[in-house]
Amino acid sequence: MKTGATRLPVSLSFESTSLRIPIAEILPLKQLPPTVLKSVKYAQIAASIAEVGIIEPPVVIRDRQEREKFHLLDGHVRLDVLAKRGETEVVCLVATEDEAYTYNRRVSRLAIIQEHKMILKAIEKGVPEERLARALNINVASLRHKKSLLEGICPEVVEILKEKHVPINTIGQLKKMKPMRQIEATELMVVMNKFSVSYATSLVAATPDSMLVSPKKKIAGLSEDQISLMEQEAATLDREVKTIEQDYGVDHLDLVLAVGYLSKLLSNARVVRHLAQFHPDILAEFQKLTDLRKAA
Repeated sequence: MKTGATRLPVSLSFESTSLRIPIAEILPLKQLPPTVLKSVKYAQIAASIAEVGIIEPPVVIRDRQEREKFHLLDGHVRLDVLAKRGETEVVCLVATEDEAYTYNRRVSRLAIIQEHKMILKAIEKGVPEERLARALNINVASLRHKKSLLEGICPEVVEILKEKHVPINTIGQLKKMKPMRQIEATELMVVMNKFSVSYATSLVAATPDSMLVSPKKKIAGLSEDQISLMEQEAATLDREVKTIEQDYGVDHLDLVLAVGYLSKLLSNARVVRHLAQFHPDILAEFQKLTDLRKAA
């Protein structure tokens, strides 16, 4: 008798083959706002489709009642561009579960990383660099820079930043750090909600040489002791910010629960009358808190 781990069936996230679907049979989950339609990114995607076609197929899911109709999970801009070009069909990946929210979290929403992935896919399919550069309205040197965007960036950082709008030169600053410091710096950027090149540069400057790919150049006018002090202060600031973030999360939860309780309490007319008669100051403060919650 053979023993061993039982193999469980693995459910596929997508149907085994892509489908060419009439655009009229695809129902978008959202309407694109005018700001998106007028954006540079929309124009780039439109130019890319005109030049090299669809690189990354839109993702759809079948309607539960009408199996020949589909809901669009990802690719709203691409579908809009195709429709305005007069196209009637598009090749799509068909998801097997309604994961509009979770799928959109997995798909990169960072413009520069999305562009990077599209460039790699296009090159894999044999699209010449010059043609791709024309499609993206950039020169070949910029295209090659974007193609190598994530070289030297650890996977954890890519995962953290995939939905963030990060300048390409900020990515370059992160490459100067070793993986563990990359993760620390990226987490700090997220906490502070600052992804500028200058902020990333300051994080590199405050990083010890032992956590850098190459030692920093000496800063004119500063002694080694002063530089060491800067690094220590930056490390202390990192710890304090993370502590504040953790405390804020707990405090925010406590506040939400407390305000929820107060709202329920003030919905009782007898309680409100009692407070108004005997504790008007307390009632006023309670009402301020519940009013803030409503405004939020």
